[in-house]
Amino acid sequence: MADYQERPAATTTVIEKRGGGGTMVAVLLLVVVVAIAAFFLITSQTQKDSAVEGAASQVGQAASDIGDAAKDAAGAAKNQ
Repeated sequence: MADYQERPAATTTVIEKRGGGGTMVAVLLLVVVVAIAAFFLITSQTQKDSAVEGAASQVGQAASDIGDAAKDAAGAAKNQ
């Protein structure tokens, strides 16, 4: 017949959890990526605003030039 070993009535299992610090590195990396993305978005928006401002200024100058030309043409037509 087979011999059976009896197990103790109560056993305790100890589980140790050790953190390797990988979570902290991942969070730090995420913060750096978000900061870089924010920088590029803000820079891009500033460039767009500057381009729109420049275009609006050119349109305003063109409208002024057209108004002056119309006044000159009206004056020339009146004198004929």
